[in-house]
Amino acid sequence: MKTLDLLHRWIGGLMGLVLAVLGFSGALLVHKDAWVFLPHGSDPVVQDSAAVARTVERIMADPDSRPEMISFASPEFGLDRLRFADGSGAYVSQAGDLVTRWNSQWERPELWLFDLHHHLFAGDAGETIIGVAALLGLFFVISGVILWTRTRKTFEFRLLPKRPSRSAIVRQHRDLGLVAAPLLLLATLTGAILVFRPVAVLILGPGAPAQIDASLKPPQAPVALLSKSLDWRAMVETAHARFPDAELRSLALPRKQSGLITLRMKKPEEWLPNGRTTLWFAADSGRLIAARDASRLPAVVQLYNMVYPLHAAKVGGLAYRLVMTFAGLALTLLGSLTLWSFWFARRRQPIRRPQRAATAQPSNEA
Repeated sequence: MKTLDLLHRWIGGLMGLVLAVLGFSGALLVHKDAWVFLPHGSDPVVQDSAAVARTVERIMADPDSRPEMISFASPEFGLDRLRFADGSGAYVSQAGDLVTRWNSQWERPELWLFDLHHHLFAGDAGETIIGVAALLGLFFVISGVILWTRTRKTFEFRLLPKRPSRSAIVRQHRDLGLVAAPLLLLATLTGAILVFRPVAVLILGPGAPAQIDASLKPPQAPVALLSKSLDWRAMVETAHARFPDAELRSLALPRKQSGLITLRMKKPEEWLPNGRTTLWFAADSGRLIAARDASRLPAVVQLYNMVYPLHAAKVGGLAYRLVMTFAGLALTLLGSLTLWSFWFARRRQPIRRPQRAATAQPSNEA
């Protein structure tokens, strides 16, 4: 138990800042659609295939200014988002009218906050650090519950410590951590799975990573250059005809050497915000190459597709968003106060007072 306590304190002291950043940024991102205020942001989503096709045709009309990806409006956010190859982007109305444009993510708080939470502004290296932090978060939750049992009789829930002293912070940390433990376990486990797919073995079984990779792999297709004149309307109509009950979620141009235009849709039974129902079209002709129905994926893959919605509170409505907000803020407090108590709020040494001499004073009497 002593060794476990030592590991819990030292690793927490070293990783507290990362966990606090992840917790706070995650709590803000859960409500992103509510605090991004832009014209037409609250417009009802349009899913009429003819209207969507007209918008896609308008956006893709000029080959020299095409975005590499269109993320279509959702019931929570009424604007289409465009992403360009040079890192710039734009929001447009569902009719294709420009609302705002930016040259880098630093001009949009929701974009750099997303990058902070997912990559720590450090690309793949930052994502790896986040994955390690998530795994350590699992260790903190499990070891913290074990260590709490030693002092369970003194349990008293409080959001903030009574005093900024080390002892008060440790006590608040211990009891708040116990209350938030189930949610933190969910958040750290799903986060670790999203970064390190092999971690899915813990929940989905030994063969899960290979089955997920095989099921979500795009089809094989010859490399083809993107044509300057494609029938975008036909692609949208083909998608709606193939999956009439699904919502269009994104359209992406070929990346690297794929030669495929990817159109993702979301069926009503899917939890994933962008869905996994996917169609691929040839980049040179626009003909349909393959289509994947997410509802027919293996059960293991469908369970994996629920990981991100659970992590990011994309299901369950406002109630679940508030629950995960509490988890994020709890992680923020646990991480930041751990950092403070470990490095700055040292134990005060008792003041030693000099002892009085015990020798008797001579008497003045004769």
